[in-house]
This record gives sequence, structure tokens and C-alpha cells, in this order.
Amino acid sequence: MHVHPAAASFAEREDAQAFIQDVASRHGFEPAELQRALARASHEPAVIRLITPPSRKGARSWQSYRARFLDRTRIEGGLAFWQEHAVDLERAERQFGVPAEVIVAIIGVETVYGRHTGNFETLSALATLAFDYPPRADLFRRELESLFLLAREQGRDPASYSGSFAGAVGFPQFLPSSIRAYAVDFDGNGQIDFESDAIDAIGSVANYLHVHGWQPDAPVAERALVSPASDAAGLVAAGIEPSLDPEPLASAGVTTLDGTPAALRATLVDLETPGSDTEYWLGYRNFYVITRYNRSSFYAMSVFELAETLRQRRLIASLRTRAAQGAATN
Repeated sequence: MHVHPAAASFAEREDAQAFIQDVASRHGFEPAELQRALARASHEPAVIRLITPPSRKGARSWQSYRARFLDRTRIEGGLAFWQEHAVDLERAERQFGVPAEVIVAIIGVETVYGRHTGNFETLSALATLAFDYPPRADLFRRELESLFLLAREQGRDPASYSGSFAGAVGFPQFLPSSIRAYAVDFDGNGQIDFESDAIDAIGSVANYLHVHGWQPDAPVAERALVSPASDAAGLVAAGIEPSLDPEPLASAGVTTLDGTPAALRATLVDLETPGSDTEYWLGYRNFYVITRYNRSSFYAMSVFELAETLRQRRLIASLRTRAAQGAATN
């Protein structure tokens, strides 16, 4: 992979010049404005290092992955975040049909409720990936273009955003194109702020899932019973989008744990851990919708399990409070 020396300004390079002319002509920017912005971006070697897949792929381990996200910090932090923002989470649930616990879990998995949003300058990270990482250059050029449009729409300097090494911003880790497409001003103050405002993030995560087809009051996933005779690998290979109807699945040896057919059209999800039996789950449409946020069944399942843990813990706490209040009035 050819990487330009860090000393070379992006704005002086032919590929960046072509990008500037293209974006300026399509969106009515002054080329000099984009030139000045890119001249301030710097090549970030750490960004390339972090985004490059390891040369040797390690074995996937669901238990290792799960342990990273279903930990005490995220569970206790999630309960506190839910308590603090209960009114806005309830409002988001009413407006978009997405349960509060799912919204909380996504923000928890992404950034531990805003604690770890990343400290890379978004402009430099995206310029580095757009011009010095050929495998995904097209994607990141589109995101760099979206960053310039977003900054113009928000009246901000393109260099004022910071976030992950891949250009994702704030509490919910939206890329610039997702901020433009799905973000909502949920606190009604006239601006969208993901860096210091959890309320906008709550509404925007709910809207993102809603737009991607979240079905209110429908299941997300449930454990599957897979008969030894079934072709589990073939069923998993059908893909992450639910395409397997309940009766044919049952005929193929896949049911819920109590032996009944799947509730709805499903995907068969395999959660592998070396040295342990593979966990199989039935993933429904809402499971698929979570994978639109991050295209990984491990990610979607960790969001689902964290959400369920938070919901149950909050319910138990509520029942205890009610019981204590009842005892006090007797």
C-alpha cells in the first residue's frame, strides 16, 4: 500500500485536488474553502494501523466478545443513564417505537454512555482513510464529503469534530453521513449536539432503528434448539436477514428451546466460542435492524443481552421500591 509522507499536505495532492473540484462543483462550495480545510488535516498513521485487519485472523469467540460489553461498568452505568434520562427515553419509545433498553444498550456498547467517544480529529481521520487507505477509500471519501456538508449545515469548522479513528462522532458514534440522514434535534434547542448532549443521541438512535424497520412490540431474538441432524451451517449461510420461515425451519430441525416453531421468519445465528458448544439463536427482524447499526451478529446479540439485563434489573428495582412503599404504608 502506497502511503504519502506525513509531511505532504493533503491539499497539495492530485487525488485530493480532484476530490475538492468534484465536491465543490456538486455542492456549491468554493474550492479554496475545501483546500484550506484539507491543508489543516494531517496524515494519522494510528488510524491506518487501527483500521487494518490483522494479517492472521484469530478465532471468533462469543464469550470473549460478550464479556467486553456485559460487564459491571455497562450494566451499572446503563441503569444510571436510564434513571437520569428516563423522561426522554420514554418519549423516544413513544415516538419511534424502540424500547428504552435497546436505545440505552446501543449507547452503552458504543461509548459507555458517552465516556469513550474517541479523541481523533474527525477531519484528519477521514482524510487519512479517504486518501491513504485504498481498500475503503470510496466509503471514506463519501464520509469526508459528508463532513464538509455537515459542518456547513451546522455552521461549524470541519476541524472542530472529534471521535473514533474511523470518523464516528459522539455518544452514538454516527458517521457524518448518518448524522445528516438520521440525527434529530430531540431536545428542541435548534441544534444537533452528539458530543455533549445525550438527549439528541437518544432520539437519533431511536430514529435510526425506526427508519431501518424496527417493529414495535416484536421480539428480537430467542435461543434455538438445533437437532444434531440439521444442516446448521447451511441455515446460518442463508444470511443475517431473516429469510427462514418457521415451519420449514422446524422441519429442518430448528425450533425454540421448548420445541415450538420460531415466532416469525428468522435467521439462524451461530455464536461460536473455541472449546465450547456453539450457541444458536433465532434472530428476528428487530435483530437484523440492530445489525444495520453494526453489521455483526456478535454486536447485535451483545446489544440485545445488555438491553435485556438492564430491563430486568430496572424492573426488579421498581418492584422492590413498590414493595417497600407498600410495607411503609401498612
